[in-house]
Amino acid sequence: MLDAATYTPRLKAQYKEAIRAALKEEFGYKNEMMIPKLDKIVLNIGCGAEAVKDSKKAKSAVEDLSAIAGQKAVTTIARNSIAGFRVREGMPMGAKVTLRGDRMYEFLDRLITIAMPRIRDFRGVPGKSFDGRGNYAMGIKEHIVFPEINFDKVDEVWGMDIVIATTAKTDAEAKALLKHFNMPFNS
Repeated sequence: MLDAATYTPRLKAQYKEAIRAALKEEFGYKNEMMIPKLDKIVLNIGCGAEAVKDSKKAKSAVEDLSAIAGQKAVTTIARNSIAGFRVREGMPMGAKVTLRGDRMYEFLDRLITIAMPRIRDFRGVPGKSFDGRGNYAMGIKEHIVFPEINFDKVDEVWGMDIVIATTAKTDAEAKALLKHFNMPFNS
């Protein structure tokens, strides 16, 4: 059995041992605090029109996202009423969760090594999905690529947004950081 006090996620150990030194050499940082690191990972599932018709869909999305993330997801609610879409203020519309620390590294490891290879016709993630401040955003069309989801019990296949926030100042630094984590960029 793993001891929680001594356990370190694989990618976190790899970052401390090899990636920090490689980034310091590559970009010529003079200070250890200048080296970019992962800040947080935000996962989001939006139910859309399905949640308007059936409020249980949002609960299903929360359960699935909680299983994927390893921590309780929060139900997102509609801020405004939109009559054309039959959306009322306060209706549950999806789920989100923010991962930090060890859970963040564990999720990134599972995403890169297990989930991405299971995506149909996968040729890598786009290398241009940075926001200009060192954060990377991507989407997955089917949340069932994660092994935590029991395919037989899924009533709806959801798309999923993943935002990887880093402390990097530029997109080039953030891309180098993610490449060292073996993120499969296609460009």
